[in-house]
Amino acid sequence: MRKINIKAVIQYVIVLGLGIGLIWYNSTRLPPQQLEYLKSAWSLARYEYLIPVLGALLLSHYSRALRWMMLMKPLGYTPSKINTYFAVLLGYFFNMLMPRLGEVMKCTVLAKYEKVAPDKLVGTILVERAVDMISMGIVAIIMVAIQFDRIGGFAFDAFADMLRNKEGATSYTKLFVILGILLVLIIGLRYLFVKKADSKLVQNIKRIARGVWEGFKSIRKVENLPLFIFHSVFIWSLYLFGIWIGFMAFPPVEHLGFPAALSVLIFGSIGLIATPGGIGAYEFMVEKTLVRFDIPNVVGLAFGRLNWAAQTAITLVSGLFALIVMPIVNRNKA
Repeated sequence: MRKINIKAVIQYVIVLGLGIGLIWYNSTRLPPQQLEYLKSAWSLARYEYLIPVLGALLLSHYSRALRWMMLMKPLGYTPSKINTYFAVLLGYFFNMLMPRLGEVMKCTVLAKYEKVAPDKLVGTILVERAVDMISMGIVAIIMVAIQFDRIGGFAFDAFADMLRNKEGATSYTKLFVILGILLVLIIGLRYLFVKKADSKLVQNIKRIARGVWEGFKSIRKVENLPLFIFHSVFIWSLYLFGIWIGFMAFPPVEHLGFPAALSVLIFGSIGLIATPGGIGAYEFMVEKTLVRFDIPNVVGLAFGRLNWAAQTAITLVSGLFALIVMPIVNRNKA
C-alpha cells in the first residue's frame, strides 16, 4: 500500500481552505440588500440554456479524447473512442476531488480496459498540458488585442490601487517597497539558478521544463497535424461558446457578447487553476472581470457562482455516469 503524501495533503487542504475562504469573503463583504440579490439570483436563471452548455462541454471533452488518441497512436496504442472518452470524463471528475489526480486516474482507468501502459501515457499528458498552456496564451493575446482599453485598464488600475495611500495619492513608500521586493526576487532567482544549480529544487524545475519541451516537440510525430490543431482550436471555441450561452441564461448579463466571454474564459480559467475545481476563486475572478464591462459587482459575482455551479454539476454527473457505465461497456475486458 502506498504511503500517504502528507505534504500533498497539507497543500490540498490549504488551497481548498483558500477557496472556501473566498466564498465566505465574497458573501460577507456584500451589504444585506446585495446579499439578498445574490441568494435570489438562482430564480433569475433560465435553466433551459443548460442543455446547449452541457452539449458544448461534453463535445469539447470528446474532441479532447480524439486529440489524446492522436498522441497515443505514435506510441503504438489505438484504444477505442468510447473508453478514451470515458477516461477523459473521469479525469475531469477526479480533478474536482484533488488537483492532478485526474491525470493519474485517466491513464490508469484506460489501461485497465485497453492494451496500454499507464506509465507510457505520462508523456502524452505532458504534451496536452503544453498545448493547453500555449492555446490559453494565444487566446489571452487575442483577448488583449481586441479589447486593450478594458483589460489593459484592469491591470493598470489594479497596480495603481496598490500604490495609493489612504488619501488616494501615490505612495512612494509603497512604490519603493514593491521595487525592493522585485529586486530581491530577481537576485534570489539568479542566486538559485547560478550558485545553487545542482540543488534538488532547480533540478526539478529544469526536469519539468525539459519534459514539457520534449512533449511539445513530440507533436511533430502526430500523423495528421492540421487535424490535431483543429481539435485544439475547437476545444477552446466550445469553451467560449459555453460561456456566451451562459450569458443568455442569466438576464442581467444577456447583452454581453463574445469579447466579454473571451475575458471570462481567460480569467475564469485562472480561477479554476487557483483552487480545487475553482471553488471560490472562479466566481471572484469572473466578478472582477465583468466589472470592466460595466456589470455591478453583485451581478458579476452571481453569474460567476451560477456558471461555476453549472460546470461543476455537469462534470460530477458526467464523471459518475462514466464511472458506472464504463465497467458495463467493458464487462468482458477487465
